[in-house]
Amino acid sequence: MKYSFVFFGSDEFSIIVLEELIQAGYTPALCITQPDKPKGRKLTLTPTPLKEFCIKHAIPFETPETLKSSLFSHTEYDFFVVASYGKIISQKVIDVPKYGCFNVHPSLLPQYRGASPIETAILNDTKDTGITIMLMDAQMDHGPIITQVTHTFKTWPKDKKEVHDELAHIGGKTLSQIVEPFLKGDIIPKKQDHTQATFTRMILKEDGKIKLEDTDYQTYLKYLALTPWPGLFFFIEKNNAQVRVKIESARFDTDKGFIIDTVIPEGKNSMNWESFRNGYLR
Repeated sequence: MKYSFVFFGSDEFSIIVLEELIQAGYTPALCITQPDKPKGRKLTLTPTPLKEFCIKHAIPFETPETLKSSLFSHTEYDFFVVASYGKIISQKVIDVPKYGCFNVHPSLLPQYRGASPIETAILNDTKDTGITIMLMDAQMDHGPIITQVTHTFKTWPKDKKEVHDELAHIGGKTLSQIVEPFLKGDIIPKKQDHTQATFTRMILKEDGKIKLEDTDYQTYLKYLALTPWPGLFFFIEKNNAQVRVKIESARFDTDKGFIIDTVIPEGKNSMNWESFRNGYLR
């Protein structure tokens, strides 16, 4: 059967999920993504990765500042799919499609609800995680679960992109497998145990500051979770001023601990750690 659906997303996680759906024969009638945002030092208006994907593959899209149910009033849709959209979706919009609104969430709900499940899993050294396909309601990551897939990474720890990509592929493939049986009534969603819910928060720029009380391994997990943004950084005093130094690349050695390879002092180019210590600091 051919279904008419809308896909909501913004970043690379969204694109991987969408690619898996398209490969399985599910192409959206419309994509919804966030409006272009200022980016970089020159604050150049930049489209989301999903918008660029839609343009490249000739998929219709909209970038509404405010998401209203009237946007979908001209067409009847069977379902919606939400994967890392990044905006609150009201119950009125969720209620538009005939069969509801699927959400692909990169954690085993009710664990790690919220904006940063992948970063939080890495920071907490959670090797055994997975994805959840749920039916959305108006509350954050609160709706009934359609299915879950537990995933244990073969090597650990991994950086954010590696975790992000693996879970996105699993999420997209899993969703494509359950759409048909769910719409036929062969899968009954199960209510979450809300008493077991844990929550994540939005990552802030200041979260990247190194804490002296952290162990080397905790610092390494932080580096993996927060690179490339906001990145790990520390401050030094130079010429009677505080200079922010970003850790560009680093690694962990079981004997030597957290090893910094390259850094970027504020206003300077990338340099290796030895050059920084022996040149810039003197």
